[in-house]
Amino acid sequence: MVTQQINLFHIPFEELFEIIQVHYPLSSYDYGKHQVSVISNADEQLGVIRLPLHIALDQQFKIISENTTILYLSIESGSSTIALNRGKSTISHTSVSSYMSRKKQGFSQIKYLNKKGKSRAGSRVRLNKTIEFFEKINEKLTAFLTDSGIDRIAISCTASLVPYLHQSKVKCPFQKDDPRLYKIPLHIPQSNYTNLQAAIKKLKAPILYFDEQNQEALNELIIRANK
Repeated sequence: MVTQQINLFHIPFEELFEIIQVHYPLSSYDYGKHQVSVISNADEQLGVIRLPLHIALDQQFKIISENTTILYLSIESGSSTIALNRGKSTISHTSVSSYMSRKKQGFSQIKYLNKKGKSRAGSRVRLNKTIEFFEKINEKLTAFLTDSGIDRIAISCTASLVPYLHQSKVKCPFQKDDPRLYKIPLHIPQSNYTNLQAAIKKLKAPILYFDEQNQEALNELIIRANK
């Protein structure tokens, strides 16, 4: 179980990857999760480093770019925010909102229909709003993806909502298995621009996660991070 984390922000990227190659040569890079598994010479995983999305890396830890273009998407019932970043800077953003929640119960119409399997007049209105909600999201996503060369697509969305994104009459501009997809590994409490920007800020720094028992073996990284 991961018990410790250290921000590696103060280590230049070239130096960070050189330390990994020299002291942990069996380490590997996972493109999908955009993280490095730090492996000991005994072939044991010591920890993982979550990398910033604006950095593009190959399997030999060579930096391809530090200025990638990233489309961030956060969706919850009734609200969604999209931000386009180039490198560390946000160059465009937009939001979509809709009336999708049952007023008294406070949960989404989708959850209600899945549970009850029926719908009255008010529920049908909310269901129509739900359909329109995902259509608008896909329209905006299509505009972003058409006008900009996107290197990564970072998403925060519950599993129950993902199918509606791909079943919309307005086709989602990327497939479920698009290799550029990246699941945002942070909880975004509400899908608005402020909260999305807070998550993006956290994702700009490389973070080392490790078990306390592996701290000594990771000293080459930890000592340098604390200088």
